[in-house]
Amino acid sequence: MIPDIRVRRVYDEPAPEDGARILVDRIWPRGLRKDEAHLDEWVKDVAPSTELRTWYGHEPAKFDEFRRRYARELAASAPRAALGRLRVLASAGPLTLLTATKDVGLSQAAILAQLLQSGSEKDAPDNRLPGGGLGEQIADCARFPAEELAEQGVDTGEAALRCRLVHAENEARHARWMGSARRLRPREPRPVPAHAYRDANA
Repeated sequence: MIPDIRVRRVYDEPAPEDGARILVDRIWPRGLRKDEAHLDEWVKDVAPSTELRTWYGHEPAKFDEFRRRYARELAASAPRAALGRLRVLASAGPLTLLTATKDVGLSQAAILAQLLQSGSEKDAPDNRLPGGGLGEQIADCARFPAEELAEQGVDTGEAALRCRLVHAENEARHARWMGSARRLRPREPRPVPAHAYRDANA
């Protein structure tokens, strides 16, 4: 079942269908008192870093690159744990991700909503890797680079580690195969010196 997740500005009036109201900005919204926000939680660790947020500046032309960089940040330990908290809340009922951004469609909240929805679709084709739970899935490094894994809600920290292990095993296997191939390769016959023919016919 796809979770009921919506994105709204934190300045908007709460609605009965909001469910759990979670602020996903790193900085508290300007001019808003905490008692006016009607929040259930403030999950600031899932927000983009100050450096990324400053670089982005909510410029539409930078959104695609912002999405890629943000996906990489979500692979770190604290953001990954915060994302897990959002996933738990989304599985419990309606979830509203709140941000102070004027255009919520270009915010990290919109990216998180998409990530949580796609990461929870158990039967969607090609959006999950083979294996058990998200934390146990083995990364197919060629098909699923780290930023795509993050967008799908995969534990990219573990996936990256598994990728490195897979690559190391493949390299070791290739080295063993090359060694066997060298041992099995037939030796080329050495050329017979001209004097050998003369000696044999003498």
